[in-house]
Amino acid sequence: MRMLLMGPPGAGKGTQAKVLADRLGIPAVSTGDIFRANVKDETPLGLEAKRYMDAGNYVPDEVTNAMVRDRLSDADAGEGFLLDGYPRTLPQVGTLDDILAEHGHKLDAVVALIADTDVLVDRMLRRAKIDGRADDSEEVVRHRQDVYAAETKPLLQVYAQRGLLVEVDGVGEIDEVSERVLAALKSLTDGQ
Repeated sequence: MRMLLMGPPGAGKGTQAKVLADRLGIPAVSTGDIFRANVKDETPLGLEAKRYMDAGNYVPDEVTNAMVRDRLSDADAGEGFLLDGYPRTLPQVGTLDDILAEHGHKLDAVVALIADTDVLVDRMLRRAKIDGRADDSEEVVRHRQDVYAAETKPLLQVYAQRGLLVEVDGVGEIDEVSERVLAALKSLTDGQ
């Protein structure tokens, strides 16, 4: 299974990615985790990414594309993967198509977690307090929601036109949401 997990910031993508990757036996590939690791290690890429992340903006495509290309070339992603946080822009859709074509693959499914913006903002502010994440002030969180709506949400239409998109309610207990996603994936793959 080669799939994308999409949705606005705070929708639970990271949490669901770990659960679903384990259940499906594929690696979860999170650009957020890659960025945070580079920031923590203060690599040149991490320092550049941090400037964008702290302002609530996306890291530039060329940096992100290179990281994703490298990661999807790793052996553990050869039989499948769950990609979380990429693509975020229309040009990245084309880059991902190219990366997959280079390996003779295509996407099997795109799952979009759906939730009300106010629910997401509350969720992220709670997480900020628990995790001590300085990048999650209310102003930055709301800005991220706006950036997602303008830049990433249009990708859902692209994947819907390709017959790959399933939307799943992202509000509820972790296991409830995971079961919804697995049921949606089954109905999508059964219909292909």
